[in-house]
Amino acid sequence: MRFALLLLATPAFAAVGSGHSGIVHPRTGPALSDVALFVCAAVGVWLARRALRARFRNEADRTDKAGLPDKD
Repeated sequence: MRFALLLLATPAFAAVGSGHSGIVHPRTGPALSDVALFVCAAVGVWLARRALRARFRNEADRTDKAGLPDKD
């Protein structure tokens, strides 16, 4: 029981020593981390789409017009 209470109180202990002053500053625009996250997500989507296009292009080359695999 004491251990469970300690786990519940841990975020409060961490907030005291974290260095936050408690003052909220107005946002003037996206932070640099927001821009970096967007760029990483865009690159990930581009890479996934490129890989899928290449995969299905190769599968189309291996099938004939009727959609049946070539007989090698």
